[in-house]
Amino acid sequence: MNRHAIFTLIMSILLAQRAMLAGPPERSVSPSRQFIVYGAGAKLRGAVSDLAEATKANLLALLQTPDGWRTPIVVNLQLAQANLPEVAPAALHFSQTGFGLKLQLDLTIAATFDASLVERELLRAILLEMIYRKQPDLAPGTAYVGPPDWLLDGVLALTPGRDRGPLVEAVLLSDKIVPLEEFLRQRPALLDSPARLLYRAYSLALVQLTVEGADGRSRLARYIDNLSRASNDPFADLKAQFPILGDDAEKTWRSSVAELNAAQNYQLLTFIETERRLDELLRGKTSKVGPPTDAIQLEDLWHRKISVAERPALNRLNHNLLLLAARANPVMRPIVREYQQIAELVAAGKRKGLAKRFARLKKTRAEIVARMNDVDDYMNWFEATQSKTMSGVFVDYLKAVGEPQMPAPRRRDALSVYLDAIEEQFQN
Repeated sequence: MNRHAIFTLIMSILLAQRAMLAGPPERSVSPSRQFIVYGAGAKLRGAVSDLAEATKANLLALLQTPDGWRTPIVVNLQLAQANLPEVAPAALHFSQTGFGLKLQLDLTIAATFDASLVERELLRAILLEMIYRKQPDLAPGTAYVGPPDWLLDGVLALTPGRDRGPLVEAVLLSDKIVPLEEFLRQRPALLDSPARLLYRAYSLALVQLTVEGADGRSRLARYIDNLSRASNDPFADLKAQFPILGDDAEKTWRSSVAELNAAQNYQLLTFIETERRLDELLRGKTSKVGPPTDAIQLEDLWHRKISVAERPALNRLNHNLLLLAARANPVMRPIVREYQQIAELVAAGKRKGLAKRFARLKKTRAEIVARMNDVDDYMNWFEATQSKTMSGVFVDYLKAVGEPQMPAPRRRDALSVYLDAIEEQFQN
């Protein structure tokens, strides 16, 4: 036997012994045994396992359905490597092994890792298992249908104890409500940070709408079961599954978004929200998300007698100013209260001294707005030039720019599948 053969034999023996000594990779199994977590340390594996179980428990509580999982979900944790910066932070793999379906979620842990991304991807994997739970014999290579983004965001927003204040604020600051059909076709990965926040708020409103009623939760569970057979028209699929949308789905949708705002009316408004709402009331504008206001301007009434037709509108304006004062930002609260007092005096016909009071109040309000704008400009300058950390406001936008454009979803009818297969053969 020559030296090369002897060297090859020795190396083979050493490698085999090393593999035997190394043993199987360390893993952690969740209490329900659905989640098998590999890699990293035991502490991190345990944290991911607990998060996975909590995420599933919240979903099952929302749907009011028992846990009947059939396909385990493998979670592979790996640390980020400097020589592989292009590795995605999360990747979900779904395939047919010949012995059943396989679900594997690869998570790359880095110093800047977004913890909310783990929860979102775990929920995506859980929902995907539910969608194909009754199809274990799925043909290999079949393109799978994942859960819609609005369902992911809506379920996460309904997690008990979750702060929904930023979502309500996004609705308050929006100029108009996006139509439901348009919302369903939005791709959140391509939205900037403010639009992404508004998308999450709409998702919360839609999930709340779907679970309303005696059988709303069971209908949502059936909707998830049927997602693998969904059409290319998500709006039609929703209307078919949820009769609560009724004949006028857009009206029901707008009402649901408005209720989302009304449900959080106990929270104080920001300075910008208070100023905007006050301006709407004083100018007689109509709010896009709240109850309608009357087209009456307080400044036009103090110098003349109030007509009978204007009195109910003035009383409602007084009431709206009173409600706004309760939620107003502390900086603007004295201004709102004084406008409300002026409305009371005008309604009572006491107009003496109102001209000077109006002028002084208008000047004070303008000075406060100017000062707050200066503060806002300074904070923006400081964040842009002096801050040592990133605010994260544009993270979603930068990520969308850096990632390739997502392909449009393909049709799944027999002819389209055949044409796609022919196209792939020509490309290869």
